[in-house]
Amino acid sequence: MTRLTEDQLISRFFAPLATHPGARGLTDDAATLSVPAGAHLVVTTDALVADIHFLADDDPDLIARKALRVNLSDLAAKGAQPYAYTLCLALPPGWREDWLVRFAEGLAVDGLEFSFALLGGDTVKTTGPLTIAVNAFGLVPSDHIPRRDGARPGDTLYVSGSIGDGALGLLARRRAQALAGLSELERDYLARRYLLPQPRTALAPAVLSHASASMDISDGLVGDLAKLLRASGASADLELGAVPLSPAAQAACKLDSGLLETALTGGDDYEILCAVPFEQRVAFEEAAQESGVPVTPIGTVTSGHRAPRWLDDEGEELHFARGSFSHF
Repeated sequence: MTRLTEDQLISRFFAPLATHPGARGLTDDAATLSVPAGAHLVVTTDALVADIHFLADDDPDLIARKALRVNLSDLAAKGAQPYAYTLCLALPPGWREDWLVRFAEGLAVDGLEFSFALLGGDTVKTTGPLTIAVNAFGLVPSDHIPRRDGARPGDTLYVSGSIGDGALGLLARRRAQALAGLSELERDYLARRYLLPQPRTALAPAVLSHASASMDISDGLVGDLAKLLRASGASADLELGAVPLSPAAQAACKLDSGLLETALTGGDDYEILCAVPFEQRVAFEEAAQESGVPVTPIGTVTSGHRAPRWLDDEGEELHFARGSFSHF
């Protein structure tokens, strides 16, 4: 079978996605971005590697959408609205055109849903696993961007959505027997949450207006919370029972209590963790409700540099063997 050339591959699969005027139809070596007056550009990047961040036999449509959504999650945590992205795709030996068709379809679906246009990028071959890297650009209307280092004693810590579904979903994909006691509907729900994260873009305005510090939860709530607190030079008291778990995650933890630690430290949540000053709690919760994204208070920022304290329903402190997912 005759392989497409790189130019043919780009013009067939990716040029139709380059709707941003600065992309020039992917006919040039570089794109241009015009930032609206008064706006600030937020930039983030995430790379996904086969059998690390997704399974090589996952649906290419879902792989593409996950590659965009993990970056959209970072933008949302900074209060930014999606603007445009670049894509670098390293294809392993044996890639097929029908795979690229599905991959490009996934990019098109989420590009339309999130108003997120392709600007450009690169396509290369690799002897290693399939690798996808996205640079994402977002816009905020002011330079007051909630970073990791802004949490202050007395702030309330919130998380969006539910925690642990992604980590348990990966378990459902890799070791189905570990969750054999769940219903098929529950296993499918968890697997879907792993395969297709839900970036909390709708919550971004509330985060921008009210959060003193914010980040997305990608490597596990316990570890990512510790990162936010270290950057802020603070600590926290957390209520384990307040952490929101989906019905499917609750059912999994009832089957095996050890799975709670997996849910809290395993990663792939792509929810938002933020600190909100006490006096802005009501306004933040009202704005979150208007956005349609549920948020839950899980603890309070405290002074000092000790490790955050996780307390169970009896007030006993809990410790975790592994704080978060780490590549190294």
